[in-house]
Amino acid sequence: MPLTLRYAARSDVGLVRAGNEDSGYAGPRMLLVADGMGGHAAGELASAIAVATLSSLNENPPSAADALGALADAVDRVGVSLGSVVAAEPELAGMGTTVTGLAWLGGRIAVVHVGDSRAYLLRDGALVQLTHDHTYVQTLVDAGRLTEEQAAKHPRRSLLTRALDGITPVEADLSVREARVGDRYLLCSDGLTGVIADERLQLILAQRDATGCVTQLVDEALERGAPDNVTVVVADVVDLVDALDDLSTDQEPVVVGAAGEARVRHRLPQVTFPRDAQPDASRTATQPLPLGAGSRGTRRRTQPANHQRRGLWIGVTLAVLVGLVAALVLGLRSWTTTQWYVGTVMSTQGSQSTPVVAIYQGVPQELLGLHLTTLITTTSVPLGSLPAFDQELLTRTIPANSQVDAERIVEQMRQKAIDCLGPNPPAGCPTA
Repeated sequence: MPLTLRYAARSDVGLVRAGNEDSGYAGPRMLLVADGMGGHAAGELASAIAVATLSSLNENPPSAADALGALADAVDRVGVSLGSVVAAEPELAGMGTTVTGLAWLGGRIAVVHVGDSRAYLLRDGALVQLTHDHTYVQTLVDAGRLTEEQAAKHPRRSLLTRALDGITPVEADLSVREARVGDRYLLCSDGLTGVIADERLQLILAQRDATGCVTQLVDEALERGAPDNVTVVVADVVDLVDALDDLSTDQEPVVVGAAGEARVRHRLPQVTFPRDAQPDASRTATQPLPLGAGSRGTRRRTQPANHQRRGLWIGVTLAVLVGLVAALVLGLRSWTTTQWYVGTVMSTQGSQSTPVVAIYQGVPQELLGLHLTTLITTTSVPLGSLPAFDQELLTRTIPANSQVDAERIVEQMRQKAIDCLGPNPPAGCPTA
């Protein structure tokens, strides 16, 4: 019996984040979720690159025998693309992304996974997690030092031990599984699993169609505070004949999140993005409104006093707004001088550039195009010489109480780099 997929996808910025760094994709032969990370809006670029690169397998699917190799090669290409973007814009160093995907092979499904986005299978009412989180707390769970319940509340539960960053080579988890009619797959970012337990996921997935599921899952995440971006893809395995008979079945690809936004695509002209059956509002062309010259001319002749008063009020309002913005900028500048953190910066030695540990004053954000951070110290500690979870901490930045505290953190990182070269390196150290 020939099989196919019926799918739906949705992404939401959540209630806390300023922008959506998640990207999602659903197509007849490829399902993807990527959760980006990094300052200066770099996370949205990283996740968009991951989705754009791997979704190309939807248009040019590999054979079943070559599927795992094709997925591994696509992950490598994501790393190369990320590295090229960072080389062109060094201020984006530290960006990265997770990626979790399912490639449809006709009667089987191939899974590719890096990071802590997840894939689940609902079969015969039972929910099974298909992926294994690449996180610091998961290593503690695997070692028996934490329970699953403790890991869900651990303050470092989002600390990744594996992610695509264009700097460190990454080996993706790859597997192939049998597909059956009635199977339902869920792919999601940790913005969903961080607020909704597996038991609740199972209940929702068992009750509604794919579109209803993605709607309810995202809505419930928002109801629970949604501190992170939320991206959900749900797909059902159905009989191809039944799918063809169902006129509501839409087999066009759907792109959600950062990868579907025009401003993100504009910043990545070298990246080929997939077709999208549901372009978001930011990519909908708009036509300029016609000017009513006659009515404006009549208004000027018959109401000169009103026009002058209106101009005066506009001038006063603009002056007040400019004053408020100036006061805000001065206040921010004063406040940022009391803020410190440790992060990374690109350092050039000879013809090569590599990220190293650095001390900053301010906060890793920008407002109205104004950077709120100043590089204070560039160290000689390479980011790649540190354990993986410390690399992840630094790419997300480590807050410090003062410059002295920041220097203390740097010395800790320097010692960890030395320990990684010793005879008994700690867990997560680079291998070679």
